Amino acid sequence: MNKRGHVLNAVLLSIGLGYVLDPSGDVSTFATIAEVFLPVVLGALFPDVDTAFGKHRKTLHNLPVLLIFLAHPVYHGGNLQWVWLGVLTHYVLDIVGSKRGIALFYPISSTEYGFPTGVTTSSDRAEIVTVAITIFELAAVAALVYVLPTYLPPGATELLTNAFGSVA
Repeated sequence: MNKRGHVLNAVLLSIGLGYVLDPSGDVSTFATIAEVFLPVVLGALFPDVDTAFGKHRKTLHNLPVLLIFLAHPVYHGGNLQWVWLGVLTHYVLDIVGSKRGIALFYPISSTEYGFPTGVTTSSDRAEIVTVAITIFELAAVAALVYVLPTYLPPGATELLTNAFGSVA
């Protein structure tokens, strides 16, 4: 996907995430959207910084980079906890929505992984693919927040609440 697709994904994801975390639809929902918006958008744009240096879809499009962003909230918390979600959804969009894929295991392997469902970044279907993937991502987040906790032991439920529920 191109920058426009990643921004579209992040904006729609932030709005949907606001409603998933705070479905009341009142001022608190909009406050939640505002709180997650900037970190998710920044996270969604970050992997493409590797177009300025290194190898695009390799240098910053891999699991070690994602693990750094996942570890950050554990040590620092706060609003930046949502940056990891932007990075993760960037990867999902590039793997599922793009023909090329990404090098998940770089620098160990330069092999790029992607689904056959992807389109080229210049395709006239790129935006519809982006919206469809965003709906899938929001469904996955909603399942993590509302369905999965009923099947988990209390300790794991508390961990999940800390990961997704601290904004709401």
